[in-house]
Amino acid sequence: MSDINPSNEESQSNLVDESIHFVTGKLAEPSVRETVAKLANALGFAYTIDVLPITVAALMTPKWLLRHIQVPHSATRMIVPGYLINGLDDIQTEVACRVECGPKDIRDLPMHFGKKTELGDDFGEYSIEILAELNYAPRFTEEQLLANAKKLIEDGADLIDLGCDPGYRWTQVGDAVRLLCEHGIRCSIDTFDTWEAEQATRAGAELVLSVNESNREAAVDWGKAVVVVPDSTVEGSYLHSLEATIAFLEKHRVPFRVDPIIEPIGCGFAASLNRYHGVRKHFPDAPMMMGIGNLTELSDCDSAGINFLLLSICEEWQIGSVLTTQVISWAQSCVRECDVARRVVSYAIRNQIPPKRIDPRLVMLRDPKVTHFSSQIIAQLAASIKDNNFRILIDGEKMHLIAAGIHIQGTDPFLMTEELLGLPESKDITASHAFYLGFELSKALTALTLGKQYEQDVALQWGMLTRPEQHHRLSRTKIR
Repeated sequence: MSDINPSNEESQSNLVDESIHFVTGKLAEPSVRETVAKLANALGFAYTIDVLPITVAALMTPKWLLRHIQVPHSATRMIVPGYLINGLDDIQTEVACRVECGPKDIRDLPMHFGKKTELGDDFGEYSIEILAELNYAPRFTEEQLLANAKKLIEDGADLIDLGCDPGYRWTQVGDAVRLLCEHGIRCSIDTFDTWEAEQATRAGAELVLSVNESNREAAVDWGKAVVVVPDSTVEGSYLHSLEATIAFLEKHRVPFRVDPIIEPIGCGFAASLNRYHGVRKHFPDAPMMMGIGNLTELSDCDSAGINFLLLSICEEWQIGSVLTTQVISWAQSCVRECDVARRVVSYAIRNQIPPKRIDPRLVMLRDPKVTHFSSQIIAQLAASIKDNNFRILIDGEKMHLIAAGIHIQGTDPFLMTEELLGLPESKDITASHAFYLGFELSKALTALTLGKQYEQDVALQWGMLTRPEQHHRLSRTKIR
């Protein structure tokens, strides 16, 4: 239940002379007592607990709290529920000891006492450039092209790569490039057609993907940087072809970056990673790029973890840019994922620490930390409730629907609702309240299925994809 290490001498020495006064409501009292006792035993502080005459701590106001608290003279510190954060200054002016807000959820109290990761001022810096490809760009109208490009830039892309249709010449490519440039959007052109590349670079494209022996001579006239790819990815020949094209470009002073081409899993993925490492060793100072879409688009796997791992490789090997796309349904947030990943891996590698507890935005399917109420605590809560408002809790195995005289347990919202509606106490449940309960039970089931944290009336956490949720808890009419 706790992240606290009882042998943490630093924490013990900091708290051993403390006498901490905890403030809570009646509903959370059993859990607070259990949690605080464990913490006090582990960290060596004295404590008192003030259970105020209110069922739910979230309903406290600073003025109400000050009328009811009884702070012992021995208290050196007081911890109030997290919902009082906006009134903390008002409370502090009336209390002699130091006052701080704890977490909103008592289950997070151990984390409040744990050693938090302190990020340096350099967190957020990055070195990897993100190229976001618009596949089949010739098929978009100008309005669609501009709207999609702007969205990718908002998501974190540095440059928009216009992907052409192989075998079809895009005669309006210059107009498309000019449109983006007029709106301050940097762009590149993805084509082996030398005419398309010439038109795009004349219109303002700053990079051409890609060149090899077949079209490198035309690159001399474009006046822009190019991406060098091997003529063949066969082991033993790829390096020779890259050397020849790089030598040609250097002779003609054409700026370039090298992409040895990553292969999908099942088609030589491991060997292709080895090519990147080989190129970096053979050309230690050459700018490099990795086109990561071959992994994210061609693997039946959520893209965030793949992007994170590939960008960590890029950061270690000083591969300064990545090309990504988001066509397949499971890769729809690749640009945002890469933007977060490049910041986290840069910080981790720069500070030589594991990329853990740095930024939770890429933890989406499950949660960074999950703590559940025990079934015993939930049973105590159910027995203590005197009002008729429903609470929904999970213990890691089952959902619990509780109110005065009601405690329904299960793993199927439909069966739980059916059981509820069969009770005499359910006669006052309105259609809107039934809908509310169904919605919350569905959230609870999702959390139960994935091992996520669930808190009633709080949005489930999906990392950077979390949707804010308004408070919708409804009150029931008093039951006789």
